[in-house]
Formats: sequence, C-alpha cells, structure tokens
Amino acid sequence: MLKAVKGGLIVSCQALPDEPLHSSFIMSKMALAAKEGGAKGIRANTKEDIIEIKKEVNLPVIGIVKRDYADSPVFITATRKEIDELLESGCEMIAMDATQRNRPKNSSLADLVSYAKEKNPSVELMADIATLDDAIQAEKLGFDCISTTLHGYTEETSGMKLYNNDFAFLRTVLDNVEIPVIAEGNVITPEMYKKCMEIGAYASVVGGAITRPRDITKRFVGEAE
Repeated sequence: MLKAVKGGLIVSCQALPDEPLHSSFIMSKMALAAKEGGAKGIRANTKEDIIEIKKEVNLPVIGIVKRDYADSPVFITATRKEIDELLESGCEMIAMDATQRNRPKNSSLADLVSYAKEKNPSVELMADIATLDDAIQAEKLGFDCISTTLHGYTEETSGMKLYNNDFAFLRTVLDNVEIPVIAEGNVITPEMYKKCMEIGAYASVVGGAITRPRDITKRFVGEAE
C-alpha cells in the first residue's frame, strides 16, 4: 500500500454511530467520491465499512476498528479481536494506537504487532502516534509507517495541534525516524495539506475536512458567530 499512496492524499471515510452519515453504504460512496477527486487511498473504520468500500473502489485501504474498553483509554485497534476483524476485511494496511498508554487487558503493543505479522505478513502496519517517543518506539517494533494521528488527542498532548509552530512536531518526527511518516490530524485546508507534503510527509490523511459535513458546517457557523 505504501508505494500506492506515496506523495498523495488519503481520505478518511468514517462516521460513528452518533453521526448522520453512519452507514457502510454511505461510506462506500464517500470513498468513490474521494477516488474521483484524486485520492490515492482510503482510511476506514470497521470491517463492515471496509468490505463495502472495497466493493466500490479499488484504492488501498487503511483499516481501523474504534472500540471503547473500560480499562484503557486506547480505542483504535486496541486488541487482537480488532486485528482479526481487519484481516477479514481485506484491507491492505492496519493502523493501531501506538502510544505508550496502558492497553486493554494489560496487553502490549509489541504483542499486537507480532500477532498481526504472524497472521498475515503481507498486511502493512501503521502506528498512530502522539509523541516523538511513540514514533521512535514504533520504528523499533517494526511498524511499516508512522502517522501523527493522535498528536493532540492524548492526555500528554491535549490541546496541541499538528500545525502549531509551522508543523514543528511533524518536522521533529521526520528528523528522528527512517520509516515513512504520514501527516494526519487537523489537516483541514488544501494549503495545510500542501505544507505537510513540502515538509517531507510521505502522504497525508484528511478526514473531517472532506467527509464530515456536520463538522464542516459547525466551523462555518462558528466563524460567523
């Protein structure tokens, strides 16, 4: 998958149960619209959505499963159960929370990486990270690429934005790891996407700015108030 998305845009097509567009059918059409707009890949949540998306488009898919656990703040592809579901979906890459927070049922990130590689070595692995230490650890664990997905969304990084200080965090990660780094997290304008690519991101994931009309509407309304 990495070769297919190099230098391009990956569109995140997700809608959670509380969102108006929550539907595997609708997400498949979102993916089709993204492909027609020039996207090189799709990021999607749940086995069901991924299966429908792959019926609609031939773009490679980064798969995740978001599931809450009572004993951990980690909710993106947190356990072997989610890995199994994604392997059944046919996605080309699996993304998982690669922060150093306690995981559900006292499992370890290293175990999850090993499990995924043993089950299907051809499926690439993406590390969703929040800090530089996360990124360095992910490279050591054997992830194929890193995404800045969780920067600003953990207790340690709460309130931080990928684009703060001229994308200083993205630059720092790029300077400290050798594997591809994909920019993700509040990339909400074409100009920001372009900047990420100029800095050296391997690719960039954009979601809410393209596929979440409720949130887009809120931003417009908020600007006028």
